[in-house]
This record gives sequence, C-alpha cells and structure tokens, in this order.
Amino acid sequence: MKSQLDIFGADGAADEGAQKPGARQKRARGEGKRTHEVKKAPMLVDAFGAEQAPSPHPSPSRGEGEGGGDQGIASSSFDGLRAPRNDTQGSTHVSDPEAASTPRIFTISEITNLIKDHLESEFIDVWVSGEVTDFRGRNGKHLYFALKDESCKIRAIIFGAAGRPLPFQLEDGLKLICRGRLNVYGPQGSYSLIIDPEHCEPEGLGALKLAFEQLKKRLEAEGLFARERKRAIPYLPRRIGIITAPTGAAVRDMIHVLTRRFPNIEILLHPVRVQGEGAAAEIADAIAAMNYLSDIDVLIVGRGGGSIEDLWAFNEEAVARAIAASRIPVISAVGHEIDFTISDFVADLRAATPSAAAELAVPVREELVRTIADYRERLAAGLKRILENRWLVLKRAEGRLGDPGRRLPDLMLRVDGMRERISNAIRVAADRREQQLAKLMSNLDHLSPLGVLAKGYAVVEGPDGRAVRDSSSLKVGDSLGIRFSKGSARTKVTGID
Repeated sequence: MKSQLDIFGADGAADEGAQKPGARQKRARGEGKRTHEVKKAPMLVDAFGAEQAPSPHPSPSRGEGEGGGDQGIASSSFDGLRAPRNDTQGSTHVSDPEAASTPRIFTISEITNLIKDHLESEFIDVWVSGEVTDFRGRNGKHLYFALKDESCKIRAIIFGAAGRPLPFQLEDGLKLICRGRLNVYGPQGSYSLIIDPEHCEPEGLGALKLAFEQLKKRLEAEGLFARERKRAIPYLPRRIGIITAPTGAAVRDMIHVLTRRFPNIEILLHPVRVQGEGAAAEIADAIAAMNYLSDIDVLIVGRGGGSIEDLWAFNEEAVARAIAASRIPVISAVGHEIDFTISDFVADLRAATPSAAAELAVPVREELVRTIADYRERLAAGLKRILENRWLVLKRAEGRLGDPGRRLPDLMLRVDGMRERISNAIRVAADRREQQLAKLMSNLDHLSPLGVLAKGYAVVEGPDGRAVRDSSSLKVGDSLGIRFSKGSARTKVTGID
C-alpha cells in the first residue's frame, strides 16, 4: 500500500483534462480550500522512494517570474543529471518501482563536461574585481596568479601576455578590475578565469598611472635619475638633432625658434611616430641612430601636448634607457609644462614645451654678438689702464735711479779694488798649495824602498824575479839578481849556509 503527497504544486496526480465536469464544479466551489492544501503539499512522492511523478502544470522558474535568470538556466542545463522516470501522461504513480529506483551512473568525464558546458556558456563574458595573490611571475608567454576577496579565491590566467603586455607590473596585493571568461580544466577538475589583457586595470588607480609609478620607482632605484649623470648642454652647438613627428606644431615651433635665435644653426630632423603602437621603439631606435653621427652636439626629443595615452610612448622603458645610454646630451620636450614623463626624469635637461627646448638649446645670435662686442670694449679699456699703470711705475723708478754717469767712477773704483783682492787671494792660495805638495813629497821619499837602498841596502831577486827572503828557498847554481840604489847585478849561488 502506498501513500502519496503532492509537492509539485499541481491540483492532483491525475491530469486536469481527465476530470469529470462534476468534479470540476466541486473543485471550483472548494478552490480556496484546495489552494491552501496545495501550498502544503505541492508534489506527489512515492512513500517507498519511487521517482517523482511528472507535474501536468510545472511551476515557472525563478527566471520567468522572479528575476532569477541564472537559476532557471541552471535547472534546464542540469536536466541531464536527473535519473530516468516514468513520464506516462496521466499516471499517478510509478508502475515499476525497481526500474525507477535505479539511478543513472555518470563517468567523471561526463559530469565534468556537463559542468564545463554550463559554466563556459553562462560565464562567457564577466567582469571581476579582486586582489592579486599567488603571483608566480611570468611563465613563458603567460601570467598565472589568483584573485581573491574576503572569503573566496579563483585562479586567473592571462594568455599571450608577451605579445600584449600589461602596461603595469602585477604583484601580490594589487587590486584589479578585469574582464574575462570562465574556463574548466577537466584533467585537474578546476576552473579558472581567463582574463583579457586589454580589459585589466588596477582598481582605483588607472593602469597607466600605476605603470608610470612602477617604472619611475624602478629606474630611480637604478640611478638613472641621479643628478651626477646629468651632462651640461653645450652653450653654442654647431648642429642640433631633433627627434619628433615630421608634421605638427611641435616641429614647426622648434625649427622656427632655433632659426630665429641663431639663423645659421644646422638642424637634423629624424622623423618618428610619437604615439600609438610601435612609437616607443621608433623613438629609441632614432636616439641610437643619432648617436652614430659624430657631429651632433645636442638632441631634442619630444612632441606636443596630449592626453596621458598620447604621451605614453615617452613613458616606455625602451625610450628611457635609450636616453640614458646616449652619449649626446638630451633635452626632453614632451607636452606642456604640467606634463611629466619618464623621459623628463632621465634626460639631461627637461623643457616645459618644445619651443622652450629650442630656446634652451641655442642662445640668441644678436645678443651673443653684442656680448662679444661689449667684452672687446671692456678688454681694450682694461689693457689701456694696465699700460698706463705700468708707465707710471716706470717713471717713478727712473726718478729714483738718477743719472748713471755720476755713479760710473765709483763703480770703476769698486771694480779695481775687487780685482786686487781677488789677485791676492789667488796668490796666497797658490803658495799654500805649493807648501802642502812639498811636504807630501818629502813624506813619500821617506817611505819609498829606493830611499832604503840609498843607505847601502840591496834587494836580492830569485830566478823567478821575486825578492828572496829566506836562503832555504835557494839552491846551488841558482842565478840571482841584485838591485842597488843605482843599477843592478847578476850572480850565482855557490853555497848555502
């Protein structure tokens, strides 16, 4: 025996079309009471656990009547997850309980594909805000991280970040507002948010503003903004290089100001794009190309005013490093006075406008000519004063010197006296040296062997010519030499005592 409850919201298990007219009249008279009962039990359920009986009048989804569009779509998308049931129209209970109670068994791939189809079709274009976490840096061409709020977290991926790089650097703690789509990765049973890099920017602070601050902080830490790196701009350059767009007010203003201030100045223009994709690379290449020329004295790099997007090429790292590597002093002339770019901080000199850069690059030729003429006059006047002062000094010295003819006899007497003193000194010195020499010669005579021989002594020399000091060194028959004070003689040994 089975008991049944109406929990589907239908008026009964039987089809309304099968009811008799009398039954309809009774139902109409008791409509209020039945409505109250329906609210208590809106669907028929088999007390033994059989599958739900179909409702002849299914209730509308929330998406149709209550604004719950997602709930309605989800219900229809997941119909495939429900177990089979007996849909015979007009039946009030399941005819085969054993067959109806057997659930459908899904594979992991099947249920994952159902989830994938639902999520990827429903969330194909969504805007999400969250805080960056678990950022692992660049992995090849893609960026992997997660977005979180106070209670949940979702994986996020930016594909092709190398080809379409973000203007700012991702880091943990950065809050983003981004656009993307959900993706389910079946092998890991996970879902991720695939972010469009063109619709990803920091929350609150603009993407370009954040990129500007990040690059500025990094280059300043490297020392590219240091005052010690700044070089002086030549006072009178012979040739000026300009890197800007070939058309527009900026280049016309610079050329006009340069030629007005110094008419015969040489100007070399390297035309480039100053905004849009690829502009930064062109500017950096132009700076490098100008540095290959040996006769460029100063470079002006800039453009006219515009929005931050228009000026962004001069905030690119490639341009900043090209300016830092330039051997030629660089004047940055980007936008108006209120506009600041990374190029302004790296350059050797920042000009408020392109026209101001031209004014800083060269002096006014007429003013220079007047200055040189003034210096010439001042130099001539100074030389005249010096000559006059020296002439006065010479006159005063001449007055103190007097007539040289009056001092000549005295000077001659002084010369004669000095000559006599010198002669006496030389004579005395010569006599003293002669006496010293005679004394030395006398001492030498006393010490000479010849002086001993002069007293009657002789020196006997053996066969080898050496002086004989011991008779034992001789033998009978040896020929000896005898040296006297005057002359010598030869003798032979006839006997040895």
